[in-house]
Amino acid sequence: MKQSVLLLALVSVLSGCGKESAQEAKTEPARIEQPALTLVVGSVASDDGDVYSGEIRARHETQLGFRIGGKIIERLVDAGARVKPGQVLARLDPADSGLQASSAQAQFQLAEDEAKRYRELRDKNFVSQSALDAKETALKAAAAQAGLAGNQTDYTSLRADHAGVIAATLAEVGQVVSAGQPVLRLAQDGEREVAIAIPETQFSGLKIGAPADITLWSDKSDAVHLSGRLRELVPVADPASRTYAARVALSGAGTRATLGMTAQVRFKSHDKRDKLIVPLSAIFQQDDHAAVWVVAADHSVGLRPVQVAAYRDDGAVIASGVAAGERIVSAGVHKLNAGEKIRVIEGEFASGSAQ
Repeated sequence: MKQSVLLLALVSVLSGCGKESAQEAKTEPARIEQPALTLVVGSVASDDGDVYSGEIRARHETQLGFRIGGKIIERLVDAGARVKPGQVLARLDPADSGLQASSAQAQFQLAEDEAKRYRELRDKNFVSQSALDAKETALKAAAAQAGLAGNQTDYTSLRADHAGVIAATLAEVGQVVSAGQPVLRLAQDGEREVAIAIPETQFSGLKIGAPADITLWSDKSDAVHLSGRLRELVPVADPASRTYAARVALSGAGTRATLGMTAQVRFKSHDKRDKLIVPLSAIFQQDDHAAVWVVAADHSVGLRPVQVAAYRDDGAVIASGVAAGERIVSAGVHKLNAGEKIRVIEGEFASGSAQ
């Protein structure tokens, strides 16, 4: 009888433990997969080339300044004014130059009278030829000084040397300027160019004469492109931006290319292979190397090193590491761990390289 009671008690205890274990298993929370924005890597044609933003500038720009120093008393043009050759643009205070011209003219008159008197005395043999030569020399020096003083007076007026448009005003009325100090910048009529800056990574791949397509931002809706060529590439980098200044000459721009307009320059690539472009947000910087999170069939992610050929405004050009058709994580790459499973959210890439 005692054995039967003990057996029933043991069965009750074991059944109670089984129920508690089942309840604990039921209450254990399920693992939540982290959502992640992904996209499928695709290829784009390589003839897109590299794109640079620039500004429409004149082929010839002149810094205009006075040939003498003085105080500006009048400026007759503002930025954007169209000027003609010989047109007066600004004036200096002529008081000092006028006094110098009067003094030089008086010295010239005196030298001329002296030379005339010595010629008469020489005819009468009252003075030597050397004395007359000295007076003649003094007369020539006084004439040169008077002419120089007259020029100085004329230099108080700043005139346009070519037809064009005033691109910038660099001095104001009342300002005292030195000889040669820029007062105005004149953009001459004629050829138009796009001024751009080339980064160090692209410098070696460009040559003078390289063809380019130019798109004006104001004409984007019309899909009108202008053609051009690389005319100038400065071989020394700017110390601040570490970029190389370049000029792209326009051909057949007409009246569309107005000074100061923003333009996009796209150099045509000679590489006919397709390129893989991924968003910049998909790049995970691992030490000194770039990598991307690749999504496997079971939605787990793995970090894979890639070689970036170039960083562009529209994304990173991938040279190797991933293939077209593979799915990668395009955002939130710094929140993932290797082997972690994610909840895939379909995304699109603006450049059209991924769907």
